[in-house]
Amino acid sequence: MSNIVVLTGGGTAGHVAPNLALVPALQKQGYEVHYIGEKGGMEEGLAAAVPGVVFHPIHAGKLRRYFSLKNLRDAFRVVEGCRDANCIIRALRPRVIFSKGGFVTVPVCRAGKKYGVPVVLHESDLTPGLANRMSLKYAKKVLVTFEDTLPHTGGKGVYTGTPIRPELYEGDRARGLAFCGFSGEKPVLLVMGGSQGAQAVNEALWSVLPRLLTTFDVAHLCGKGKVNESLTGTPGYRQFEYVGPELKDVFAASAIALSRAGANSIFEFLALALPALLVPLPRAQSRGDQILNARYFEKKGFALCLEQEELTGESLLSSLFALYRGRERYRAAMKAEPNADGTQAVLREILSAAGEA
Repeated sequence: MSNIVVLTGGGTAGHVAPNLALVPALQKQGYEVHYIGEKGGMEEGLAAAVPGVVFHPIHAGKLRRYFSLKNLRDAFRVVEGCRDANCIIRALRPRVIFSKGGFVTVPVCRAGKKYGVPVVLHESDLTPGLANRMSLKYAKKVLVTFEDTLPHTGGKGVYTGTPIRPELYEGDRARGLAFCGFSGEKPVLLVMGGSQGAQAVNEALWSVLPRLLTTFDVAHLCGKGKVNESLTGTPGYRQFEYVGPELKDVFAASAIALSRAGANSIFEFLALALPALLVPLPRAQSRGDQILNARYFEKKGFALCLEQEELTGESLLSSLFALYRGRERYRAAMKAEPNADGTQAVLREILSAAGEA
C-alpha cells in the first residue's frame, strides 16, 4: 500500500493556500505529497515551489452556468482532464485525495471514486461552490469551514474550520514595519483585495487617503497591474502588487485590515485575531458567497461588513474608524472562537480516511 496523499485544488489562492498549509504536517506523518492542478494554473508555480511536493498538471475547463461558445472548447478540456486524472490516480494509487475545490478537482475526485481512493472534500465558503457540489457524490467526507454549511453536505459533513499556513504565526512586527518603511508611531492599516486586487476598494481608499494618513500608516496590496504610480513615495503609504514571504510580518505589524471577504483571507484574520472591515465581492461579479461570508463574520462579532453598493470615501472612513475604536472587542471575540485554526481537525480527517484505504 502506498504512502501517497494527493492534494488538489486550483483557480484561486483560496483553493491552494489551505492545501499547502497541510504539507508540513503530512510530511511529518511520513506521507509523500503529490499535487494535481491545472496545467499552467497558478497552483502549478505555488505547489511546485514547496520542497518535497510532486506536481502533476492536467487539463481543465471552466464549467459555466450560462451559455457561451467557450463551453464547447472547454468540454474537450474536461474530457482530457478526466483522462489525465485517471492515468495519474491509477499510477499513484494514493491512500487519500484531499480536494479544496476549483474546476480542476472534479476529474480528480471522479478518478478517486473510480479507483477506490477515499476522497475528502473541503468547502471554504458558507455555501458550496459548483465544483464541490459536482464532486459531492464522489466524496467520503465533506469538511466545512462554517458550521452553517453542514446542511448542504448530504449528511457527509464535518465541521473542522480551515487549515491555516503555520508560517503566519511566525510574523514579527518590527520586521513588518521595516519592510513597509514605517516608524511604528501610527497604527498600520492593511488593505488587501484578494489574488487580483479589488479596484473598487482601491479607488475608494485613494479618494480619502490623505485623511486616513492623519491616523494610520497604510500598507496596500493593490493587485497585479493596479499600483497607483502617482502615489509612489507618499509618506506613510506603501503599495505592493503582491507580498510573498513577508506577508506574515505585515500581518504582525497591522492593527486592522480592509479586505474582500474570501474565506481563506478572513479565516487567516480570525486565526491571527486581526479585526477587519470586509467589502465582499458584489453579486453582479460573483455567486454571492463573499457576501454570506462577510455577514456571518459580522454576526459573530469578528468583523464589520460594508457592501460594495454602499462603498464611498465617506462610508469607508467612518467604518474604518469605527472598527479601530472597537478593535479590542473584535479581538476578544476572535480569540474566543475554538475553530479559528482548523489545521489539526482537517489533518485528523485526512489521516482517518487514509487509514481506511
